[in-house]
Amino acid sequence: MDLVYFALLCSVLIFVHELGHFVFAKIFGVKVLTFSIGFGPKLVRIRGRETEYCVALLPLGGFVKMLEETRQDSVLPEDRPRTFEAQPIYKRAIIVLAGPAMNILFPVLLYFGVLLGEESSAPPTIGFVAPGHPADGKLFPGDRVLSVDEEPVYTFEELRAAIQKNPNREIALSVFRGRERVNVTIVPQEVRVEKPLEIVETIGEIGIGPSQPAAVIGVPRTDSPAYRAGLRTFDVVIEVRGRPIQRYSELEAALLENRGETVPVAYLRPVRVENAMGSMAEVSVYESGVAALTPDVGAASVSQRTGMESADLYVYDVPEGSAEYKAELRPGDRIIAVDNVEVPAWITFEERLFADRDKPHTITFERQGVRKSGTIQLRREVYVDEYGTERPRYLLRTRNWAPVVPEEPVESQRAVSNALVGALEETYDVARFILIGVVRISEGKVSLSTLGGPLTVYDVVGQESKKGASYFVWAMAVISINLGLINLLPIPVLDGGHLLFFLFEALLRRPLPLRVREIASLFGMVFLMAMMGIAFKNDLERRWDVIETQIRELTD
Repeated sequence: MDLVYFALLCSVLIFVHELGHFVFAKIFGVKVLTFSIGFGPKLVRIRGRETEYCVALLPLGGFVKMLEETRQDSVLPEDRPRTFEAQPIYKRAIIVLAGPAMNILFPVLLYFGVLLGEESSAPPTIGFVAPGHPADGKLFPGDRVLSVDEEPVYTFEELRAAIQKNPNREIALSVFRGRERVNVTIVPQEVRVEKPLEIVETIGEIGIGPSQPAAVIGVPRTDSPAYRAGLRTFDVVIEVRGRPIQRYSELEAALLENRGETVPVAYLRPVRVENAMGSMAEVSVYESGVAALTPDVGAASVSQRTGMESADLYVYDVPEGSAEYKAELRPGDRIIAVDNVEVPAWITFEERLFADRDKPHTITFERQGVRKSGTIQLRREVYVDEYGTERPRYLLRTRNWAPVVPEEPVESQRAVSNALVGALEETYDVARFILIGVVRISEGKVSLSTLGGPLTVYDVVGQESKKGASYFVWAMAVISINLGLINLLPIPVLDGGHLLFFLFEALLRRPLPLRVREIASLFGMVFLMAMMGIAFKNDLERRWDVIETQIRELTD
């Protein structure tokens, strides 16, 4: 099946490329003798009025054969104005450029189809606000953003995109809160996003998320009403007095007016299964239960009256041997502070640690009401990315468990325009990434071992096709852009080489001597064959690495 997808991808992209040459040759009146998809024995041959249309056995290339005197074609006097050489330079350049251009523009259509067919997005409702970020104190969970700078937003992705485009610039948000409409102004902070190939982008960020925390509780004290009722940290509350509960905010609302009245609380408790699947995976199962919770009497908060709170700051997993484990941090502990500065949320805990990644940090935590402290340092690893560049990676091996409840999805009123804009942006980003990759290879910053050949394309197509049609189309778009840009490189025998010849012709006011073009084309062919050889060698080495890994897994 992978071979079918591979043949389909190659055939479509070659057809698109050659169609560009063919259409503009026809527009400019050039006589086209053959339009062929594939090489080798012809499987299909249709004879038109003056063009033969062919489909050949090997779908790894194609060509459009135009009438050219330099090819020693038999040219009738009346057809001489229709030869390729008879056309002005600009027309010949457009005909040559049309093939790569079609490969670069075709992905816009592919991305548009994929983006238009995507499922509905989350609404522009605030799920959580990160402490210490620009939105803190200005936006609140449950707020529904209606517009940004008087431009309506219908989905959370539209809201996020509007924020990212405005780093360090004040934006005005119209927000529906409770039963009224309020106006909020926020200045998104500038965030640097580091990508492969030394690409750095700056975007705006205000510290919001689209989904509210689930009703997962933490029970810090053993003398609290929640603990006495049998509730424990990481229990998931699903009902209070028969009222269904999903979000932690709903749990608080259900207990807000309770002053000492005992209520039944149904919960699910995650219990880890030891050695699940032969220790190949971490598996937990839920055990159900019901607790009779009697909150304390008083006017204090729900957390103070019940002795339970959101489990956000509670440690769920600490791998043995990690720096955190050596600092005596254990599952169920509650994080209090980093370097003696209190942290209000897990995201703040991580931000404090990663702000100074190479420095040891003192963490303060609480276990059953007793405060403890220890020193940890983020684990630093150096790895070689897929582009052959060594990159550092910092890891916090401790993690919390804070599931969220997705909002009911909505459809955007600008689905078509959003899909078109997204398709153009994605095409631009991929094209820029490929061009920067070529520059990095020429600079020696990226190894030639990153080059891939037909086997790599075959593997990628096979992997993506198994994920679904949209992934296959996405892979086709990326490969199409690659094909278009590679063909534009100023290497003789490629379309870019022909454009380079036209440039010299325009400057010299005469074509380059045929001998010069032939020698240049020979060097271009040798260069391409060398690159193809390197790519094929890399393909074989990657395939062998995969086989070795599979053999090791079978023998271990």
